[in-house]
Amino acid sequence: MNNLLRLIGRRLLALPIMVVGVSFLVFFIMSLSPIDPAYSALGETATPEALEEYRVEHGLNDPFFVQYGHYLWNMLHGDLGTYGVGTSNHVSDLVAQALPITLQLTFLGLFFAVIIAFPLGVLAALYRDRWPDQVIRVFSVIGIGTPSFWLAALLVLAFLHSPLKVSGEVPALTVNPTGWFLRMLLPAIALAVPVIGQMTRVVRTSMVEELDRDYVRTAVGAGIPKSIVVARNVLRNALITPVTVLGLRVGYLMGGAVVIEIIFSINGMGKAVLLKGIQENWVTLVQGGALVVAIAFIIVNIIVDVLYLLINPRIRSV
Repeated sequence: MNNLLRLIGRRLLALPIMVVGVSFLVFFIMSLSPIDPAYSALGETATPEALEEYRVEHGLNDPFFVQYGHYLWNMLHGDLGTYGVGTSNHVSDLVAQALPITLQLTFLGLFFAVIIAFPLGVLAALYRDRWPDQVIRVFSVIGIGTPSFWLAALLVLAFLHSPLKVSGEVPALTVNPTGWFLRMLLPAIALAVPVIGQMTRVVRTSMVEELDRDYVRTAVGAGIPKSIVVARNVLRNALITPVTVLGLRVGYLMGGAVVIEIIFSINGMGKAVLLKGIQENWVTLVQGGALVVAIAFIIVNIIVDVLYLLINPRIRSV
């Protein structure tokens, strides 16, 4: 237990370092933008004197590292800057509204991927080289080769006049869970299908390798029913690799959710923050949105690392 806590502590201690690194990368890339934040904030009617006064007041004429230091300090206090004309529109307020929707879509797609891919992968391994395995492998290849954005566009066209809405506001999960589920169902399916194909193959490969180990043959030869051996030993050992891969897929799902939101007109991080910032030339909005998505991805992967430690007892003593 002490070793497990120490390993978890290492991951948590690395979190601030990774956040600072990501914030520096995002800030550096956005600093290369030719768009003048003063012009974006004050509008077309601003005089040159007003633009210069804004730059001085907000430290836009300071050296790069001084500007980054101010940005990092404000970020640690929850201030990601302002966007639009004036200073009343705070990036953090818009992100606070959009991020929960993106996370809901991401984890709904992840839920669909897990509950479908894991049983299919296990079933394919148990019936290796027989017709269930062949059918599942065909469908997994189709899933892998299906881009999420292409499937999303097809679903929009197919269900345009159906009870499953493809546009409009997303009802609050706590107020109208049925309406929320119906609104999120098609985007989540479009997001999950490629991951289902990938995870099915990973689970099948991991299960096949585990079923071929000596302890499985020994246990079955000793008279223990194969179903018990699979349920108590094989499944747990075979889950280690898929859980690791699943952590990497969460990043894909978050990135895919940003695109899927635009296609299905969902006001998440993709449509309400990133796309809006790009269309309106609001650098601070794009910068804040990209930073929050990156930090969320880091946190999710740390959680997956902790789950990996809990599942795999062999590395707890490392």
